[in-house]
Amino acid sequence: MEVRAVAKYVKVQPRKVRIVADEVRGVPAQKAADVLRFHSSKGAFHLRKVIVSAIANAQENHGVSPESLKIATVMVDEGPRMKRITARSMGRANRILKKTSHITVVVEEFEPAGSVKPHGTKPKARPKFEAPKPKKAKKEAKVEEVVTEEIAAEETPVVTAETVEPAAAAPETADEATAEAPAGEGAVEEESN
Repeated sequence: MEVRAVAKYVKVQPRKVRIVADEVRGVPAQKAADVLRFHSSKGAFHLRKVIVSAIANAQENHGVSPESLKIATVMVDEGPRMKRITARSMGRANRILKKTSHITVVVEEFEPAGSVKPHGTKPKARPKFEAPKPKKAKKEAKVEEVVTEEIAAEETPVVTAETVEPAAAAPETADEATAEAPAGEGAVEEESN
């Protein structure tokens, strides 16, 4: 449903109102009225009055809540010009054209952004903040462990009681140990007191 409000013969230039009208076209009506309340231009003052009037018309005549209205169209037409003169030198006169505007605002009903319809698909899973575990590295590590165990098993000889050779008798005294060791390689000399 569309509801309109019109202000005619407003004493403001249409160009000044059109600049502001481009900012609020398609915006929710209540938000546009709030924004224009603190706008510094003269055109914004008059445009806000028409927007508030259109909201009030929709509320009173059709029972529509102001939160569910948005601005559909804003038309700013030129009204009649008032012709005035100003004195110039040597008895001449210059024409002054005082322009007027006809401002029309049409608001329509829409669904506010707060109500979201379900779309039928499942949402994405939320990301987990744990460090990802590398899956391939585990498999490669297991393969390496198995290979090294197999290689180690092949290289180590099987020790049985038959293959063990009896160890040579260990020297009983230190003199025998020094005598067996070669002289150039760390032979220990005993000092006599």
